[in-house]
Amino acid sequence: MPDASILLAEVRMRCLALPEVTEGLTHGGPTWFVRGRRSFVKFVDPDEHPRLALPHVAIWAAAPPGARQELVAAAPDRFFAPRFGGRDWVGMRLDREPDWEEVGEIILDAYRQVAPRSLVARLDV
Repeated sequence: MPDASILLAEVRMRCLALPEVTEGLTHGGPTWFVRGRRSFVKFVDPDEHPRLALPHVAIWAAAPPGARQELVAAAPDRFFAPRFGGRDWVGMRLDREPDWEEVGEIILDAYRQVAPRSLVARLDV
């Protein structure tokens, strides 16, 4: 299993590369926000969050409507329904060698779900 600090650094780099993203703590874990208000990704390390009873390092991310159900059905060994953010959030395990391109896509989709249109438009330039 990759070291959680390395996984966190990879997730952090991808989140903070997006326009007007900040990092803060929610429920004791690193969480990324658009304009400091709306969260779009949360990093969960079971060693840091034993009360969550999560057996693996993961991200929880905002997802387009219906995406969580599709991802969980297609790859239940990698995706799950987290207990955070509402029904449209998806959990993605990072405890196996993650596909960083896929992680980046999940993060970008999450950002697009919560960012204002003006910021999303900057992604397409």
